[in-house]
Amino acid sequence: MLSGVATEPDPGATILWVGQDREGHWLVQENHGRMEGRFVSRAAAWQFARAERHAFPGAELVEADQPLVASVSFDPVGPDECARRRAA
Repeated sequence: MLSGVATEPDPGATILWVGQDREGHWLVQENHGRMEGRFVSRAAAWQFARAERHAFPGAELVEADQPLVASVSFDPVGPDECARRRAA
């Protein structure tokens, strides 16, 4: 089901939110924090959200009416930070 702008429904429901953050990046976020993606355009974000519904059966696609907050920083790693290798 594709919905328009809506408020958070049943907490047990799975929602794939599509929207922008305050900096204008397009994001797709699963409401329980299990998935997040960043995209260059609205069309790319919606395409991804539709494609990812297979991983979240019954998920509702909803366009966010408020800016989304990215759970993963998009800032580059600072000189005093160390990027870790992928966990084994």
